[in-house]
Amino acid sequence: MCKPAVCNTQHTFHPQRNHTSTSSERRDEKDLFSKENLRLAQQQENSYLCCMEDKRNEQRKEWINNHPDVSKKPSMLRRMSGHDYQAPCIYMITLVVKNRKPILGRLCYPNNTVTTPSIELTKLGKRVRDEWYNIRIHHPEIQQYTLQIMPDHIHGILHVKERIPIHLGKIIGFFKKTCNKFQLTEMWEDGYHDRILLREGQLKSMIQYIKDNPKRLWIKKTHPQLFNVLHDFTINGLTVQAMGNIFLLDFPYKQQVQCSRKMTDTEITLMKKKLLDFTPRDTVLVSPCISKGEKEIMKSGFEEGFPQIILLENGFAKHQKPQGRQFDACAEGRLLLIAPWPHHNEQKTISREQCLQLNELARIISQK
Repeated sequence: MCKPAVCNTQHTFHPQRNHTSTSSERRDEKDLFSKENLRLAQQQENSYLCCMEDKRNEQRKEWINNHPDVSKKPSMLRRMSGHDYQAPCIYMITLVVKNRKPILGRLCYPNNTVTTPSIELTKLGKRVRDEWYNIRIHHPEIQQYTLQIMPDHIHGILHVKERIPIHLGKIIGFFKKTCNKFQLTEMWEDGYHDRILLREGQLKSMIQYIKDNPKRLWIKKTHPQLFNVLHDFTINGLTVQAMGNIFLLDFPYKQQVQCSRKMTDTEITLMKKKLLDFTPRDTVLVSPCISKGEKEIMKSGFEEGFPQIILLENGFAKHQKPQGRQFDACAEGRLLLIAPWPHHNEQKTISREQCLQLNELARIISQK
């Protein structure tokens, strides 16, 4: 496996010092040295992540070839069918506190002294943190990358570097049982959620996702109405689930984005230019984002700041929230997600009938 080069500061080149240099010059030189160290450290981290990506891409190809029938998503109580949980792999692990009790920490809001939201751990939260890092002591085959303890759940990334003698679930189970001893009662919900990081770029994005958890919690606390799922919302007599700014439905200008799968790249580019260049910025773009053209136009519209209503084939799971840039757009009030069907764990291919239904719903919303 590729390993980043170790930065040895003893061999770092320095200009010859002038013994008559002023304190200001020495301070500037020290600052320059610190910045150079930071730059080298960032290069080291980037090199390491790139090596990790290459290794995971090889694992991904081998895994897909050996498990062509895998079609289920993992959940808190079900592991990925056909996956070897003793083999080398990288996982994002999520554990949830029993009944979602906020016993591990409290959210610290930004103020004059705290510039970004953070979590102040309770005594119990600190013991959970210490026990998590003890996993490496009991199982040296496992490397830990990052950990974020939230008031009612934790996220951590585990890298199984070498084959482990037991199922990863047993290691997680031992961690949970040890934590139970801290308060002499059952601390966690049953099971755990694992996300297997196989695709290119997943490790880097998941590390950022974990680090942004306090920020997202703060946004949800300050804008709760934008992240609550409405389960019995009605549009033109159809009951749907919705999350986001429902007032986008009342905007006077809405534009459906619908593209045939047969459209060429040139046709998509021309349609995108015509739509985005001549449409007022307060127009709401509406689409299920099914075809290549719809995805490309909606992505460009998102980047240019157009408010959007996106129709989904899969409904919302419990505690689900938008991810990445969609989360920020939701907090800004420029996104509404609508799902006419309930949530499912199975990875399904959308049917032609569903495509037609979603496009018809997009047309109805655009004319509303």
